[in-house]
Amino acid sequence: MQSRIKGGLFQGVDFLAVLYYLLLVAAGCICITAASFDEETADFFAFSHFYIKQYMWVTAVLVVALVVLLLDVRYYHMWAYPLYIIGIVVMICVLIAGKEVNGAKSWIELGSLRIQPVEFVKIATALALARVMSNYSFSINRFGDLLRVGVIVGIPMLLTILQNDTGSGIVLGAFLFVLYREGLNKWLCIPILLIAALFIVSFLLTPMTLLVLLILICVASEAMMNGRWRSRIVYLASLALSAIVLSSFMGLIAPGTMDIYRSLLTVTLASLPIVAVYAYRTRLMNILLMAGLFVVSMAFVPATDYIFESVLKPHQQERILSYLGIVDKPQGIDYNVNQSKIAIGSGGLFGKGFLQGTQIKYNFVPEKHTDFIFCTVGEEWGFLGAVAVLGVMCLLLLRLMKMGERQEEPFGRVYCYSVAAILLFHVLVNVGMTIGLMPVMGIPLPFMSYGGSSLLAFTILLFIAIRLDASTRQFPST
Repeated sequence: MQSRIKGGLFQGVDFLAVLYYLLLVAAGCICITAASFDEETADFFAFSHFYIKQYMWVTAVLVVALVVLLLDVRYYHMWAYPLYIIGIVVMICVLIAGKEVNGAKSWIELGSLRIQPVEFVKIATALALARVMSNYSFSINRFGDLLRVGVIVGIPMLLTILQNDTGSGIVLGAFLFVLYREGLNKWLCIPILLIAALFIVSFLLTPMTLLVLLILICVASEAMMNGRWRSRIVYLASLALSAIVLSSFMGLIAPGTMDIYRSLLTVTLASLPIVAVYAYRTRLMNILLMAGLFVVSMAFVPATDYIFESVLKPHQQERILSYLGIVDKPQGIDYNVNQSKIAIGSGGLFGKGFLQGTQIKYNFVPEKHTDFIFCTVGEEWGFLGAVAVLGVMCLLLLRLMKMGERQEEPFGRVYCYSVAAILLFHVLVNVGMTIGLMPVMGIPLPFMSYGGSSLLAFTILLFIAIRLDASTRQFPST
């Protein structure tokens, strides 16, 4: 289907993407109404209601979306760097003198209006990233260019984490998928994902179990890379066995498992030169790569204790331990998620109907109109309603990726994929935490959660992509 009107102000606009956006905003308004409606309040249209405030925000946001569509695309390219710098300066100001809400010092208060600048910094970061990666001489696999990309994404991520808004900071990590799409070597992407996985697994397994697991993974990886299983397995298994025997012979094994782990790490470090000599003589540098990855992984495990105890806040520690099932506090840190799962599960196949959700109506679910808005979908609309909402989200994401693929310039492609990555991460984390598959991070569901600044930022983020795509379709290359 070609969503294009020939001539007029909206020539080239992808109206399917606009339709998906409007459906999600409308669904959000209905859910916010159900979540915040109070039967005891006589005035349905009182401004004190959250849903009335959201309706007003939707009206204003639609006007902003229209303005974004009418602006010349050259402005987005021209203002990419200035907007990024302004965003960083604002975030620094918020870090110094911002208002703290729910433990995160990431808000600006202007009278009765509260704005979270990081939502808009995501737009500026996506534009700056697109500007850098669209330079003629840019190469994703050149160290200097990759370092520039890392600085652009890393500065707002660090500032967000310093504001104690870890969830929004982690969202910026979604740009890794954009880099992968643009050709970043997978061997640079995979270790980053493995670090996150190793951090979680280190809480669930004993050090010795984790050691064996790392040996098996490295042996299997090296063997698959070379396709010569027998010789590689014998060599690396012999090396691991020699390290264990040598540590036993030298009396390095202490009663504690972590002491054993650290002793083996010491012996492995001492054995690394032997591996390097063997790899050099046989021209099999993959062995050295796997050995290095093995050592770094082993060294990272003890570091997780320091990160957990010294870097993370107490409530963040509790959320991780609760997510992993190590602690169980039904009336404490687990309360929100437990009530959320009860609400979604009670909706059944078809849901209870509009304003009929008991868990929502009687305030069993905290933050039911913001971060846990998906509970309202599950309880009142049921499984089919939840699937419909997620289906529209998926269609919008696929549309954004299609927009990216038909861009003729790298700037538009990188930006469209950045938008898709940010939205995808928000949906996965938000929906995942409401059903207990992800730790609670406190990030909104795009276009549906209550909040004017959130809705405005997501709308601008999306409609810039639609505008860039419309420009490409208006003036296709010949």
